[in-house]
Amino acid sequence: MPIPRSSIILCLLFIAALASIVLSMCIGSFILGPEELFQALFSETDSLGKTLVWQLRLPRAITAFVVGGMLSLAGALMQVILRNPLADPYILGISGGASSAALLAMLFGIAGTGLTLFAFAGAMLSMALVFGIARGKGSWSPMRVLLTGVVLAAGWGAFISLILAISPNQNLRGMLFWLMGDLSHVQSISSLSFVLIIGFLFAYWQARPLNLLMHGSDQASALGVSVDQLRSLLFVVASLLTAVAVSLAGNIGFVGLIVPHLVRLSLGSDHRLLLPAAILLGGTLLVIADLMARSLLSPMQLPVGVITALLGVPLFLLILNRTQRVS
Repeated sequence: MPIPRSSIILCLLFIAALASIVLSMCIGSFILGPEELFQALFSETDSLGKTLVWQLRLPRAITAFVVGGMLSLAGALMQVILRNPLADPYILGISGGASSAALLAMLFGIAGTGLTLFAFAGAMLSMALVFGIARGKGSWSPMRVLLTGVVLAAGWGAFISLILAISPNQNLRGMLFWLMGDLSHVQSISSLSFVLIIGFLFAYWQARPLNLLMHGSDQASALGVSVDQLRSLLFVVASLLTAVAVSLAGNIGFVGLIVPHLVRLSLGSDHRLLLPAAILLGGTLLVIADLMARSLLSPMQLPVGVITALLGVPLFLLILNRTQRVS
């Protein structure tokens, strides 16, 4: 009996995810060979390699994978509930709210956990504004949510420019670096992973209704799906995933936009396959991007959001060109 193509692709994505994490542990300003990596992982004696792997590289690689998985999962959900292939976690202004609150915290000298809490509160405020304004006194539609998010994102962008304009020069570089994506100060990996697991389990539980929703609201309603309730729940889940990712790692674009497209080209639109594949591919992509960000100009580190943009723009243009040829 031949192995299904979808199973092969998922296995390859899982292997690629593991390989990217191993590469991230090996490569940097100090290169670790296979034997040195094995000793660093399993030896009980203290060494430079062990400290480097367990305290710096492995936590950062896992953080990158989880953040990439969150953004990809959120992007896949938003593209379905808004029925717009260009929707991604940043189009609704959630990242703008998180960034604005985080920059305010930096302006007042708040760092560490306080910075994360500020960013998360800003993301939640932005989500509440989008949902409340779009809903108004009646039910909300995907187009109304999309337009509200675009306008709110523009407003947050202006507010961010104002904060940067009035910030002292000594704080400006750190603010700009965080704004472009920074994975170097992330804490509480277990909590971060728990959020991704819960978000995935809930989204996977709704995989069949999501498949029906792809064919239109009327057909989904006729088959017993409560469309408005489903959209509201999934919008909250996608927004929460984005809020956690942005509050911890800053603005990292294109992952939530590109990855769901790539997965659909390979596996189709069955969300029982698309959702786990998007997490694996998104996590792998961000681990590789972070590896490039800290290795290309070592010992100088680049913002990881710059790398994802440099990778994402040509990928998106290729996908757009292929879609136009097919249509």
